[in-house]
Amino acid sequence: MYQVDFTKPCHVHFIGIGGISMSGLAEILNKEGFKVTGSDMKESETTKILADKGIKIYIGQFGSNITSEADIDLVVYTAAISNDNEELLMAKEKNIPLLTRAQLLGQIMENYKYSIAVSGTHGKTTTTSMLSHIFMAAAKDPTISIGGMLNLIGGNIRVGSSPYFITEACEYTNSFHSFYPYISIILNIDNDHLDFFKNIENIVKSFAKYSTNLKDKGLLIVNGDMKYLDDIKAAVKDKDCSIITFGLNDGNTYQAKNVILNEEGHPAYDLYIDGEYIDKIELAVTGIHNAVNSLSAIAAARFLDIDLSIIKEGLKNCASAHRRFEYKGTLPGNVKVIDDYAHHPTEIAATLKVGRSVVKNELWCAFQPHTYSRTKALLSDFAKALSVCDHVLLADIYAAREKDDGTISSKDLERELKALGCDAVYLGDFESIKNYFKSHVSNNDMLITMGAGNIDSIGVELLK
Repeated sequence: MYQVDFTKPCHVHFIGIGGISMSGLAEILNKEGFKVTGSDMKESETTKILADKGIKIYIGQFGSNITSEADIDLVVYTAAISNDNEELLMAKEKNIPLLTRAQLLGQIMENYKYSIAVSGTHGKTTTTSMLSHIFMAAAKDPTISIGGMLNLIGGNIRVGSSPYFITEACEYTNSFHSFYPYISIILNIDNDHLDFFKNIENIVKSFAKYSTNLKDKGLLIVNGDMKYLDDIKAAVKDKDCSIITFGLNDGNTYQAKNVILNEEGHPAYDLYIDGEYIDKIELAVTGIHNAVNSLSAIAAARFLDIDLSIIKEGLKNCASAHRRFEYKGTLPGNVKVIDDYAHHPTEIAATLKVGRSVVKNELWCAFQPHTYSRTKALLSDFAKALSVCDHVLLADIYAAREKDDGTISSKDLERELKALGCDAVYLGDFESIKNYFKSHVSNNDMLITMGAGNIDSIGVELLK
């Protein structure tokens, strides 16, 4: 496999450079002196930003993009690139080395002594945001790669000049198996991405394999309350590493006690370490689940000798990342509009728990299911999670990488919700959802637009 060496910059071409993760990796290499080019199917704000930084961008993915760059040393591509992609085929024909996005990220991590990788079915972006705020407050000058837009760094990437690297580690298609971090965080393990994993047993095995990639003398930080803790511990029993657990239950190394939420849903709690009270922690993110996740960030920062006072400062200044219980504005009648990326029943339940705790009247959710396979596999779980709302307005399923085989639709979710006694209405398109909401909403209600697709545009249009 081709090895990226920061001391020997070369020419790297990205197929699909406009993606949020690919663009970030391109920026890192560009700032490290590599010659970077890339292609995407259409121009976007991201490709314009990259072009302004001196990166040559091709719109359209054609074989000629490769043949016109005879000095390409490496081609990087994502799982979204099909096997018949012209650029990919040309790179293979010319015997140019290939790396997946995950393989490149794993190799970039090798150039940093203190790499921190945040994994888990839920909460990766927010926890990575918390770590970013802590390390920036500590003036550690970290390099950061995050799966969302973070105001602190003005985007999804920051290139520092220190040995600290903070990134998300995604489990989908076993991507994180390419990572070998110094500190590995496992927030949780849940039933998701069943189009790839098929069942929870395979998901657990994947996380167990990932945990064994930890560097010697490194640190594994794992949720001590989760069902699969013993599987992870068994996987690393022969590793020369430290293990820290975190959670709400007694027996965890890092524990949150007496968690309370303020009227905005922001938690505060008493921090205990090894059973001893340490300090009170206040957060600007939302929900009890993020109080739990913050414990992992505290543990990682303290392992790298960051003072607790600085950790507290970083956490208090870390608001939720974009599309994580993000306040979008207020409509006439004091109707709050919130947007959230939640697209799994566990995430939905956590988000709606916060919404229910702060809403002054009725709670509305405009929900766009994400992928047919996930909706079909977890249909009853989706209905149970959403049923805490007073009203659920359903959009059509966001297909993402999948095709509709006709076996599942949002109408099925409507039926399940109604069976639970929830006021659910399948409306399909966004315009119908907006009109229905405007004609039925009452003063002091709250609307949460929810899903990993483009459902957030409803709130934007309503606020206009």
